[in-house]
Amino acid sequence: MSLAIAYSRAQTGIDAPLVTVEVHLSNGLPAFSIVGLPETAVKESRERVRGALLNCHFEFPTRRITVNLAPADLPKEGGRFDLAIALGILAASDQILPAVLATYEFVSELALSGEVRGVRAVLPTALQTVKTGRTLVVAKENASEAALVSKIKVLAISHLLEICQHLRGELPLSPFTVSAFETIQGESADIADVRGQYQGKRALEVAAAGSHNLLMIGPPGSGKTMLASRLPKLLPKMTEVEALESAAVQSVGSQGFDSSHWGQRPFRAPHHTASAVALVGGGGQPRPGEISLAHHGVLFLDELPEFERRVLEVLREPLESGCIVISRAAQQTEFPARFQLIAAMNPCPCGYLGDNKGRCRCTLEQVQRYRARISGPLLDRIDIHIEIPPVPLNLLRAHCEEVVETSYQIQARVEAARARQLSRSGQPNNGLNTQEVERVCRLSDKDHHLLDQALAQLGLSARAYHRILKVARTVADLEASETIRTPHLSEAISYRRLDRLYGHP
Repeated sequence: MSLAIAYSRAQTGIDAPLVTVEVHLSNGLPAFSIVGLPETAVKESRERVRGALLNCHFEFPTRRITVNLAPADLPKEGGRFDLAIALGILAASDQILPAVLATYEFVSELALSGEVRGVRAVLPTALQTVKTGRTLVVAKENASEAALVSKIKVLAISHLLEICQHLRGELPLSPFTVSAFETIQGESADIADVRGQYQGKRALEVAAAGSHNLLMIGPPGSGKTMLASRLPKLLPKMTEVEALESAAVQSVGSQGFDSSHWGQRPFRAPHHTASAVALVGGGGQPRPGEISLAHHGVLFLDELPEFERRVLEVLREPLESGCIVISRAAQQTEFPARFQLIAAMNPCPCGYLGDNKGRCRCTLEQVQRYRARISGPLLDRIDIHIEIPPVPLNLLRAHCEEVVETSYQIQARVEAARARQLSRSGQPNNGLNTQEVERVCRLSDKDHHLLDQALAQLGLSARAYHRILKVARTVADLEASETIRTPHLSEAISYRRLDRLYGHP
């Protein structure tokens, strides 16, 4: 038979569209051409495939070889189609049976020796392959990542000869398996390491319970970064769906996915010199940025006013929609970006505004200009603003007998509160829309009057009004209260005091 068909998958964003590899042998002068919108690395697979087949002692057809990668209008990149092309040539030249290829999908690069090399973005491929019922064939280095998908059949190979022997029935391969889904508890730092900062710890607990965004304002060395790094361990354990979504985004990133981080919420902390493209993603073939790599995890922006203003403004839409769309002339790519924003900043340019030792020399105009680097609309999207004062020296001593809670103790309360939210509205409180807020965040007449007074005195927007109600609902959930009471509302209002009459210290 001079025509054979094999299956592989391309990579577009976090999608893995099916690619049908059609190989046709015809009479004429020997030639080897690949069509179907291949980029340079795909065209170069001709030499890799030829070298691999010859070095494995297969017969390389001295005929006109045409490889079509369908659909023709889908751009193809990388060496992920090498194995499918090589097997298609062997099937078209009757060195293996063409019919056996129908139940497999092949995603691997070939070395000239016939060894099989891993590729990026295998997890999105596995997520799509399992829907078809086919078996996925990958390099051994990609097998553990692909096998994270439930109910998928994966064959891990290290050489072209292994899969050929399997397809011929000479030496069948056993499916590669991993243990069932289990969250790997990393060695992340515990909140018990933080001395003092009771309000900061409480704010972290509230933020974790309701998936609220948080801004910490305090002098250098007060523990803002230390607190932020403890948040991932306070968040509820990831579900299998969340773990797969997060891992799929990291899989298509430039560094790939490390299976040792399976089930751990990502913590991304880009430097303040990061560009807008670094945050949202981009490139000729779009890659995810920091906000997508933090999907289902935490994005920490330290020294928030030091980021360029236009860089910070790109966060406004993803904070509301939970996704980012990167548009190019040829295509649009959508990446998920449902992250929890934690930011930190100093109260003034020198960092010591309000210091009892009088170290601050900043003028009122300098302080206003410094805070104005963060726009009002962005501040509105941050639910909780808290002050982080310096830690008293007596709490830093090794023999201090301060009673502290561990991350696991707080996490238990957070998971209980999150469970109440999911059973009530199917999502964390931060995601409630206006109608849902009116339904689940009802106040008494007395509390309505209190909230109206706070809005007038603090000069808050309508968006801030709804965010106060969401935070109050979370505080009530932490106490297992069916209704929002005055202490819950008062605590929520206290978390907005730092943006009073925006732009004024």
